[in-house]
Amino acid sequence: MYWTLELVSYLEDAPWPATKDELIDFSIRSGAPNEVIENLSELEDDGQPYENIEEIWPDYPTKEDFFFNEDEY
Repeated sequence: MYWTLELVSYLEDAPWPATKDELIDFSIRSGAPNEVIENLSELEDDGQPYENIEEIWPDYPTKEDFFFNEDEY
């Protein structure tokens, strides 16, 4: 499983929380690349929904990961 910002961006509008099957269905319906669907297929499925992207990709960057000062704008 290999996530990039481009691939995970297809899940930003997913109906969180969502199960593995719901995320796969959403990805198919929204026209996400096959790599997204393949990555989701490799996730563990314990029947519990994923609450957010960070549960799928723990290294998902947040605003704090970027070095800019919002006060300057």
